[in-house]
Amino acid sequence: MTDKRRTQEPPDPLERGRFNDGHTDFTVCASSANAPDSFQVFANQIRADIVLIVSGLNSGHLHATWGQGWRTFTPEWKIWVEDAAFKVFYNGHHIDNRPEDGGPGTVKFCNG
Repeated sequence: MTDKRRTQEPPDPLERGRFNDGHTDFTVCASSANAPDSFQVFANQIRADIVLIVSGLNSGHLHATWGQGWRTFTPEWKIWVEDAAFKVFYNGHHIDNRPEDGGPGTVKFCNG
């Protein structure tokens, strides 16, 4: 008799959560398990498609670096993505909120 139970890959210990904008699913990952100084946002669970990197978390000198292809999006959308990513990073929750559902709310500003 064969074991038909599916083996699931262990969860990524660096993944903090996910969110979407109604079109794209985003995954937020910390740079390390302990005291990360940055986090990354990936599109559609593809680690090669970097949307955003926020660095300077420990120093307080936040800097946002946008991935190629994402730099041209509107400033309002980018603020919304930064805010949603911060919420997921710090709260560890999977959220499903979209810009049209109330906009950015509380905004953290990244110099970059």
